Amino acid sequence: MKILKITKIERQKRNPKRVSVYIDGHFAFGINMEVAYICDLKEGREIDSDFIESVVKKEEQFRANNYALNLLSFRARSEKEIYDRMMQKGYEPSVIANTIQYLKEQRYINDKDFAEVFIRDKVELNRYGRNRIKSELLKKGISKELIDELLETTFQTDTEYETAKELAENKIKSYLKDKKDTQYRKLSSYLLRKGYSYDIVSRVVKEIINIQEE
Repeated sequence: MKILKITKIERQKRNPKRVSVYIDGHFAFGINMEVAYICDLKEGREIDSDFIESVVKKEEQFRANNYALNLLSFRARSEKEIYDRMMQKGYEPSVIANTIQYLKEQRYINDKDFAEVFIRDKVELNRYGRNRIKSELLKKGISKELIDELLETTFQTDTEYETAKELAENKIKSYLKDKKDTQYRKLSSYLLRKGYSYDIVSRVVKEIINIQEE
């Protein structure tokens, strides 16, 4: 195998965190300074094509990891969300797998922690019922078993009913000019979209509309 030599390593003007590597007097590739340090790149070092390929792969992995970390800087994400975004970005499945493993090891992603926070926010801020929360978590790749376990500890029928009733009491004010059957349909659709079960919705709507009639 042909032996090559690194003849110059030069910091890039547009991005001081990256360097340009020259081999045998010609520009070969650009790379992050951290990767260059990890790979012990230095002027005068003799290398071969296999070594260059390994450096390029480390650079790709480094960029992939940073892309995922950038996604997480905006908000917490599930493992599937990270995977899907990285696939859309064009990263190879093996690179994505390495990134996800890195994120797990560093505790940057944890589907159980993610789901717990998601449920709490949707209950407290959006006042969603369990059906909608479950549907959204399934789309984010959270396992059905984990979702059911967490929802069981979060929701109680009585409290879910009271929340649905409070929502209905506020929403019915928008339908006072409608006929009874229209009120029933609109209010039911609203609560079902919020994620409450048919049984809870049926009980709440009948109670609220009966109160309005009285």
